[in-house]
Amino acid sequence: MGSQSVSVEYLSAGANRQTAVADWSRGGLLAFGADNNVAFWAPKDPSQKGIAGLLSGHGDVVKAVTFLPEEEGDDASYLVSGANDKSLIIWKSTPDNRGHELIHTSHDHTGAINCIAAIRLGSNQPKWLIASGAADATIHIWSFEFDKLELLQTIKTTPKFFPLCLSLNWLGDDGDVLILAAAGTKDIIQILTSEAKTEAIQFQVQATLRGHEGWIRSLSFARESKKPGSDLLLASASQDKYVRIWRFHQGQELPAATADGAEPSSGAYMPGKSPSNKAHWIKAAGKNFSVTFEALLLGHEDWIYSAKWHAHPEGKLQLLSTSADNSLAIWEADPTSGIWVSMVRLGEISREKGATTATGSTGGFWTGLWSPDGNSIACLGRTGSWRRWEYDAAEDMWRSCIAISGHTKAVTGIAWSKNGEYILSTSLDQTTRLHTKWTSTGANTWHEMSRPQIHGYDLNCIDSISPTQFVSGADEKLMRVFSEPKAVAAMLHKLGGIGSISNVEAMPDAANMPVLGLSNKAIDAVDDDAEIQPVDDRDRDAMDPASIVKKSQLDIDRPPFEEILSRATLWPESEKLYGHGYELSCLAASHDGTLVASACKASSLNHAVIRIFETERWTEIRPPLAAHTLTATRLRFSSDDRYLLSVGRDRQWAVFQRAADGDETPYELLQSNPKGHTRMILDCAWAPVGDGVASRPLLFATAGRDKQIRIWSGKTSAEGKIEFAQAAALSTGVPVTAVDFLSRTVEDKYVLAFGTENGAIGTYLLSVDGAEAREQPLPATMHLPKTVLQLAWRPSQTSDAATAELAVSGEDSSLRLYAFNNDFLQGV
Repeated sequence: MGSQSVSVEYLSAGANRQTAVADWSRGGLLAFGADNNVAFWAPKDPSQKGIAGLLSGHGDVVKAVTFLPEEEGDDASYLVSGANDKSLIIWKSTPDNRGHELIHTSHDHTGAINCIAAIRLGSNQPKWLIASGAADATIHIWSFEFDKLELLQTIKTTPKFFPLCLSLNWLGDDGDVLILAAAGTKDIIQILTSEAKTEAIQFQVQATLRGHEGWIRSLSFARESKKPGSDLLLASASQDKYVRIWRFHQGQELPAATADGAEPSSGAYMPGKSPSNKAHWIKAAGKNFSVTFEALLLGHEDWIYSAKWHAHPEGKLQLLSTSADNSLAIWEADPTSGIWVSMVRLGEISREKGATTATGSTGGFWTGLWSPDGNSIACLGRTGSWRRWEYDAAEDMWRSCIAISGHTKAVTGIAWSKNGEYILSTSLDQTTRLHTKWTSTGANTWHEMSRPQIHGYDLNCIDSISPTQFVSGADEKLMRVFSEPKAVAAMLHKLGGIGSISNVEAMPDAANMPVLGLSNKAIDAVDDDAEIQPVDDRDRDAMDPASIVKKSQLDIDRPPFEEILSRATLWPESEKLYGHGYELSCLAASHDGTLVASACKASSLNHAVIRIFETERWTEIRPPLAAHTLTATRLRFSSDDRYLLSVGRDRQWAVFQRAADGDETPYELLQSNPKGHTRMILDCAWAPVGDGVASRPLLFATAGRDKQIRIWSGKTSAEGKIEFAQAAALSTGVPVTAVDFLSRTVEDKYVLAFGTENGAIGTYLLSVDGAEAREQPLPATMHLPKTVLQLAWRPSQTSDAATAELAVSGEDSSLRLYAFNNDFLQGV
């Protein structure tokens, strides 16, 4: 049984909001930190598969990621990552180049690592110099050679600041002087140099550049041209809304413009401190260098998070800046005057930013990256999603391209639509997202296709009522029911073959969120040429101009880009279900879609009840079901809806049976076991009920903090009443946090998937009476670095399917879809 029996179908994870969190390698891989993981994405891959892999090794949020500079003929590529857990990890590409493996971990820093810079020292024998800056107010200089990392120097910042950005380069043409620029939580840039050809590389502070009036977020070095003796330029991006460019010139004479006494401002008014043209002198390896202020780039309206150079093969030098004002700009020097001009501006126009951070302002761009060839740029927004543009030389314009998105906090709930066509995920990042397969072009890749809910509370649970309706619960006392709008239904049908176009006429056009509201309201889509009125701040139901949905926005032949996802794919809220006294903890919809059961956080019998709502008139059916004394953690309907199972923190499980048709209450307590586990029960699942229900006992599984999965089997007593008794106790050695049964049998056996508190995932093959069980663990590369929060097998369309798909949601903000072939499921 090889690992090829289990494959990764889809990975979704949002990037961490840090400036240094991503890098684009020479080989075309973009690596970024996604919670504890390092994610890999090949943006230019024609298959558009999205995230290709997730590496786990850090114990906390990853903040800095850098590829070591590569050259032709290298045997392997290396990646360095730093995180909040104070560790620095070096990853090496595997011989088949399909992934990376951890080769070294260092814990020398005593604070979170914020930034990493690297430079290659040797071509024949690969050797690199790495600088890392951390929240312990130090910069560490490392040497990396023969897969070994060695600490060369620890530099304490004086005056004390936390480094947020570093940049390394050669000073001069001779390759004998290294220069390091460091900046962070002060408004100064420190310039350090070291001789490269000495036995021990030691950096010394040579100059302090002043001028910025805020923290400095990004530094980038580049040669002005490829000519020998050309000057070195340093770009610094700051929270003062400006980018400054500094010139490093070799020799005892100042560069021409300064020598002539020309002020960079040319007498024009310039904001901030007057850009003094004082020259700083650096002496290193017997050579003299001057540092002068070159240019101030004005144009952004908010903090600037990153500035990165790219030298094009024909010699053109461009600077990419990204800002919290939701725009990115590409700057280059005018060939005749030398003045730096913004040539391209991408992102959002001021008028469209919107008044709500939920749907309007994306909170700015946190980092911008050039592709290795300079024909594509990628940037990361507040929602953890990437946006990408590619240069179209024929039309001389930048075009938006398909990128990736994902949750930025723990994914608390997942639910397949009743027919398994799409999956909904909900998270503590206050969004609900719909993922499905893009089939219209034959790509057959998974993508986020809609963001039905963007909320103001952390979302805890979700379930699908019908193919066009779902219900979700958050840290509030009510549940909200959402119905699919016409525009999204048409898009899903076009891109994924979901649903039929015939039943969309009754649906609302689209939805938006009022400026001061939490409820998505149904709205009419407008024509592209319709005039948009400015927002009236006094009107509580005023429509945010940014969230108006145009008819053409979802009439597309590819998955929607982030700007459309976050604005035009909301689902209107059709109902609110009240009744609970505290925040929702779990909910479940019956398989026939007629009932919704829910429970809330509770510490008393009065609140630990299960409330049942019917979906025809959306009213609660009283009295509520009482059994638990503390919070119920999971509710599950059996596949034929005859039974409702609940488990809770009070260590008990309860089974409710469907009452006779004439009864007012739909369910009544059949059996409860107050000592179901010795610790709290965290999840439960029903085995599928087949046609031969008379011959097969009813079976369910419970998972607890007592490190056990218990299987309970139902037998009919003499009075004709079903009684459940323990059939097996499966010990896992770790608290079990999630379980789910495959909805069909394999070789007349049940397949039970389980996930644990430490992120391990596995399956059990169970006999139909539940007495015999055989474990089949998944490969370690498929485990999560944090707790598995929920598992959900895809409802199978056929009983003899060759594969089964399992959705996994984790505390590491990832949603994963694993495909199992029947060999694995049968234990072959």
